[in-house]
Amino acid sequence: MSNSLIEWVGYGASAMVVVSLLCTSMVWLRILNTIGCLLFVTYGIIIGAYPVAISNGIIVIINAVNLYKLKKSNSSLSGA
Repeated sequence: MSNSLIEWVGYGASAMVVVSLLCTSMVWLRILNTIGCLLFVTYGIIIGAYPVAISNGIIVIINAVNLYKLKKSNSSLSGA
């Protein structure tokens, strides 16, 4: 993979995390942040920055758990 493409993965990851923090909806914040973190996991593995990959992988799991809880609480509110 070329260095410029690797850098763009990192820039894309950073952009997704920043955009996620601008969201007012917690669901969209979690979804966009998860995408950014997955890009950071990819970026971290490619460049050999394993602490970056591991920490962002953990954040992906945290986001998934919180999205599940949000979905569960919304379905219980709607009577489903």
